[in-house]
Amino acid sequence: MIGAMRRFDDRATLVVGGGHGIGRAVAERLADEGAAVAVADLDLAAAEEVAASMNRAGHRSLGVACDITSGDGPSAAVSSAVERFGRLDVLMVAAGADMLHPEFAETDDDVWHAMVEVNLVGVARCIRAALPSLLRAPSGGAVVTIGSVNGLTSFGSEPYSAAKAGLQNLTMNLSTRYGPRGVRFNLVAPGTVRTRVWDNQPGALERLAPAYPLGRVGEPADIAAAAAFLASDDAAWISGVTLPVDGGLLASGPLGHLL
Repeated sequence: MIGAMRRFDDRATLVVGGGHGIGRAVAERLADEGAAVAVADLDLAAAEEVAASMNRAGHRSLGVACDITSGDGPSAAVSSAVERFGRLDVLMVAAGADMLHPEFAETDDDVWHAMVEVNLVGVARCIRAALPSLLRAPSGGAVVTIGSVNGLTSFGSEPYSAAKAGLQNLTMNLSTRYGPRGVRFNLVAPGTVRTRVWDNQPGALERLAPAYPLGRVGEPADIAAAAAFLASDDAAWISGVTLPVDGGLLASGPLGHLL
């Protein structure tokens, strides 16, 4: 029973991109396990709604605005979390985006810059802002970022996929650099997950489900469970890892490329 697990008692966490979808599920999972949670999102109203909902349930939470493409956005969010909770032990970054664009030969530099900025540089900006606090975490700090199976193999959308692939390398480098100082870095790589990006594509998820050996697309709670594990002391000797949470998609080999 999730409610019986209290892996984050006395821990303070910041969930960037926590206003919707996977990020919201991560924030709620951490709160259910005892964490104080700062919910940061570009959509401030959504972040505040999530925080208010968790506070009504007896958790400690606040909602803050955070534009990860802004130089001071992540720093302000970290400062708000530390000011409220007095510390920061865990950073979760679920923010990211893809966009419609032509095929590779016709995709211009503006698309590439936008995708790398929001999916890689913005994540690095969040980590850089949180790092001083994470290095002071009494039990060691933890960073978990949300990537994609697109970063692990060829599913198209080259600008998005290349940026997500960069997260894997960033995770390995930072785990090596800061592991000796007590901070762990791990990455969750989801397959298709039922979030609002599919709202205007009726039937799409049902058509995709047969490509997954487990017979369904993912739910935000599936990703939240994996992210919470990697951030917890249950994963105290795990760092630099990319964990696919994909219903067996990558293991299916060429069948997965039906996507």
